[in-house]
Amino acid sequence: MSTTTSHTSEPDGPAGGPADGPARPARLIHNEATTEIPVHLLFRDDPEPAPVPLKPAVVARRQGTGEQPRLKRPAAVAPRPVPKVDPDLVERPARVLPGAAGVLAGVCGAAGCAATSWWAGVLPPLVLEALRLPAQTGAGLGPAQWAAYAGAGALGLFGFGGLARGRTGRAWVLDLFGRYRGTVRRSGLLWVNPLLLRRRVDVRLRHWRSEPVPAADASGVALRVVVQVVWRVRDTARATLAVEDHETYLRECVEAALARVPVEMPGGAKGAADAAAEALTRLAAADAAPVGLEVFSVQPLRAEYAPEVAAAMHRRRIAALDAQHRASVLTSVVDSVEDTVTRLTMRGLVELDDYERKVLVRDLTVAFCAGRAETAP
Repeated sequence: MSTTTSHTSEPDGPAGGPADGPARPARLIHNEATTEIPVHLLFRDDPEPAPVPLKPAVVARRQGTGEQPRLKRPAAVAPRPVPKVDPDLVERPARVLPGAAGVLAGVCGAAGCAATSWWAGVLPPLVLEALRLPAQTGAGLGPAQWAAYAGAGALGLFGFGGLARGRTGRAWVLDLFGRYRGTVRRSGLLWVNPLLLRRRVDVRLRHWRSEPVPAADASGVALRVVVQVVWRVRDTARATLAVEDHETYLRECVEAALARVPVEMPGGAKGAADAAAEALTRLAAADAAPVGLEVFSVQPLRAEYAPEVAAAMHRRRIAALDAQHRASVLTSVVDSVEDTVTRLTMRGLVELDDYERKVLVRDLTVAFCAGRAETAP
């Protein structure tokens, strides 16, 4: 009789022994979390799988993992707003006449007044004799004579009143009842409408040497800087009408540029002064261009520490120079000792072990330092 023994197999559990299958590898990340995926989702028979929209993933730091967050890119700095001026306010030539036209009109007006007086019979006898005019018995001053006087007088006033002298390097900005009418850059005797308001503007190349202006160096130490600005008026209309005082506006532009650009003290890094001047010129020119000013250079001439930090920075500078001098002396002494010891040993004059070499180096160093201290001024 055969006996059949049946073994009942139990399902593998999470706490199965070595016979339950290969052991799961240890977690590399302590906070690792896994999710079971059903097998039937891995082998689907859909002919046309539907696309699944994915949202952008955000990588952040997980607590306890030691992972570092990703650094964000620095935000772009917004550009500084540029002052806007009326686009229609642009310099244009004004309509003027040669000065001869004004002189001719004035002479004609004066002659018309004299003729009207002769017609009315009010000229004195001496004037008649001087002008060799026949005596005229007029009817006196009537409406016709007054009208002639008014016309001749207006012509004379307009003729002589509109005469102007244009000079090289100077310009006239013409304004009629608050409206810009043009700019006169011509030289010589000219005739300009006497009803127009004239504003003289200097358009020559000019330079301005400032008073000590507050500034700072690369370390933020307060300075007082004197700068020289070379500039000129490029657009007379904007320089006169777009701003109250273009010279004051230019000074403020230069002060604003000095507040943004660090200025090096004399004797600093080579080329630092040129770089600072170039940056100052670029900023001042950009700020002054909308009001018709052209800046060619902003050059720092003299820089000194502000009174509140001058004493401290003077002591710091002396300490730095002293440290630099000590370092140079020490380097020279070390080179001299090394050269002496090398020559003695290379030529076979002495044979030194480590202890004797140290003693010799010490004695030579003391001797050289003492000698340099005695020869120092």
